[in-house]
Amino acid sequence: MYNKLQYISQGETIEKQLYNIHEALDAGCNWMQMRFKNQTPKDALTLAEAVKRLCEKYSANFIINDDLHLMKEIDADGVHLGLTDTKIDEARALLGTSKIIGGTANTLEDIENHVKNGCDYIGLGPFRFTATKEKLSPILGLSGYFDILQKLKKNKLEIPVYAIGGITLQDVSPLMEIGIHGIAVSGIITESDEKEKLIQQLNEKLYANIIV
Repeated sequence: MYNKLQYISQGETIEKQLYNIHEALDAGCNWMQMRFKNQTPKDALTLAEAVKRLCEKYSANFIINDDLHLMKEIDADGVHLGLTDTKIDEARALLGTSKIIGGTANTLEDIENHVKNGCDYIGLGPFRFTATKEKLSPILGLSGYFDILQKLKKNKLEIPVYAIGGITLQDVSPLMEIGIHGIAVSGIITESDEKEKLIQQLNEKLYANIIV
């Protein structure tokens, strides 16, 4: 089963991205999504190659945001596709069954389409306003997630759903109680002065009801 905590990288430069990613991995994060927007293909490739080496060192999953061809070129573990990126079914046809494909969703219909097209997990959001993302979809909040998860259950659709968008430590338990699989976060980890402690606290809440 997929890790319950995903870190989405931040940083305007290769150096800043690498610093943030290394810090998160070192603090115990083992699912890395590289998000490096509006960059040259050369810089994106340089960063991706360095991140792949880091993820291999820390035995972490390495997912690339949006860029299917870069993901294929460096043989990362998977790709996460937004609503306006490459279609999930096209990505699945290109990648086969061995790679992970995540998809962004804002509505029940988005999720249903993603499941039908071969998606492995859903990033559902935003939970609340976040400055990390431009062109934000409508805010869902706890009630929005609850409503969508109940309908998924009713329709017997099973897929790991991650909450995303301005999530804090205090949000994790309520989200888990309504049936979210995990969370995808960026700023909360990037900006923390005690990353190891924070990741430990997040994981404690994320895995609180797991019986080993």
